[in-house]
Amino acid sequence: MTEQSVLVVEDTEEIRDLVTTVLRRAGLAVAAVGTAAAALAEIRRAEPDLVVLDLGLPDADGTEVCRQIRASSGCYVLMLTARAEEVDLLVGLAVGADGYMAKPFSPRELVARVQVMLRRPRVPAGPAGAEPAGTVLRLADLEVDEDTREVRVDGVAVDLTRTEFDLLAALAARPGRVLQRETLLREVWQTDWAGSVRLVEAHMSNLRRKLQAAGLAEAEIRTVRGVGYRLVG
Repeated sequence: MTEQSVLVVEDTEEIRDLVTTVLRRAGLAVAAVGTAAAALAEIRRAEPDLVVLDLGLPDADGTEVCRQIRASSGCYVLMLTARAEEVDLLVGLAVGADGYMAKPFSPRELVARVQVMLRRPRVPAGPAGAEPAGTVLRLADLEVDEDTREVRVDGVAVDLTRTEFDLLAALAARPGRVLQRETLLREVWQTDWAGSVRLVEAHMSNLRRKLQAAGLAEAEIRTVRGVGYRLVG
């Protein structure tokens, strides 16, 4: 079985060595660099499955690096930040990061978060109105193709991140049904950590923005205040 690969991008040598060591002990193939330029070159060369990306790099801001990664790669991106304020989280996720961890962090928790991302399952089809898994889920002018992981609005493709697709697929598999934020955390992130609820909200905001920009009119994601979200058409 091929090892899953991780690229660690961190300019502080002590943290870089720590992250590299614990991930290798977890059975992952790990490469490590200390600059944005080296990171982008390594991603083009090796195409890792996941990038652990520090926001505070010496030659570029981590959010801009993430934006460039997203332009050419579908790998998962886990951000490390010493700035855990709300604005940093929202900006980071808006450029395509799949999750974040605030410094200082537990090495054991970091390994767990990386492993969860790498084994993220396909979203199962649900009852009541959804087609079986491996088909195209349709609601009004929205199409979600689970085989190709493509989304189309009125026949035109919409560019989504892996996480945004997984969220939309979960909703499309159960049209009209309210999915709690905690349910989405378990299905998409495989975690019950309450602190991750903001991840759902931030990614859902990005997903809505992209669908609206694509001209989605007859189907929409509605917020059920205090509970979660549902897709209606």
